[in-house]
Amino acid sequence: MNDQIKAKAILFDMDGVLVDSEAIMCEAAILALREWNVQAAPEDFDDFIGAGEDAYIGGVARRHGVPYTAAMKDRAYAIYAERAMAEGIAFPGVGDLIRNLRAKGLRMGICSGADRVKVEVNIRALGVETACFDCIVAGGEVTRNKPAPDIYLLGLSKLGLAAADCVVVEDSVNGIRAGRAAGMLTIGIASTFDPGELKRQAQPDIVLSDVRELEKLLRTPEP
Repeated sequence: MNDQIKAKAILFDMDGVLVDSEAIMCEAAILALREWNVQAAPEDFDDFIGAGEDAYIGGVARRHGVPYTAAMKDRAYAIYAERAMAEGIAFPGVGDLIRNLRAKGLRMGICSGADRVKVEVNIRALGVETACFDCIVAGGEVTRNKPAPDIYLLGLSKLGLAAADCVVVEDSVNGIRAGRAAGMLTIGIASTFDPGELKRQAQPDIVLSDVRELEKLLRTPEP
């Protein structure tokens, strides 16, 4: 891709973009739900990827006829945190990517549908300082999670920038739809969904196979 994108800031999703966490979170949710006698399968969660854990875990519980409680999510997060820190979940080179983009003068934010506790686990797994990010928005800060645009609109507000100045980097259909609804250029990372499926369902402006391709794609902002 020869054309570069001019942007002042990048708003990243986390799971499936900066950290390879989708499989671990799915397993954690399955193990947690078993304690409530819900026998879930990995494919049960597909419709809820990127929509936050209340939908991710609660949606599956309800489909199995079991009322959702926040204790299910808390248990899944506890299992997830232990596994994530033990196994290492950062995608290769992502720590360097974050530092290099910062050195180029790009501002960065995290807009994750997950709760703050999970976002903090993921940042620790990246091995970068929280100060690398100019804003962090978690799912608990908005009334409507992805695919509604609220998370990204709040990120824009915290940065004090217009939608035209920012790009969204997402891996899920729900996340890309949220970024598009917020009026931003969307870049899909084909780590969770097949590239063709991602394009068909969410229609991102650009699809990349590896998040590290961002460094060449994004133009250094003008002073």
